[in-house]
Amino acid sequence: MTRQTVYALTDLTARQASPQRIGQLARSQWVTENWLHFVRDTTFTEDASKIRTGHGPDNMATLRSFAINQLRAAGQPNIAAGLREMSYQPFRGPLDLLGLA
Repeated sequence: MTRQTVYALTDLTARQASPQRIGQLARSQWVTENWLHFVRDTTFTEDASKIRTGHGPDNMATLRSFAINQLRAAGQPNIAAGLREMSYQPFRGPLDLLGLA
């Protein structure tokens, strides 16, 4: 058995910052990682992107997140499948999704 000590800075009071609460807050970060960043990495292969200068990386991350959120809001449980479905009608599907057609 091993033991690991982790230090964290927080604005919680000593009464609010129990080990259980700090652990819960740390684990909640992984929900965001799995829900959004993992999808961007696997579906859009974001880590392999060649866009690396200026505002390009931030802009593309925003556009990818926007696409993911729009598909989820439309009830699409599988983002990769939703993107494929949009590609079948590239001039109509995305506009329908956004309510612009």
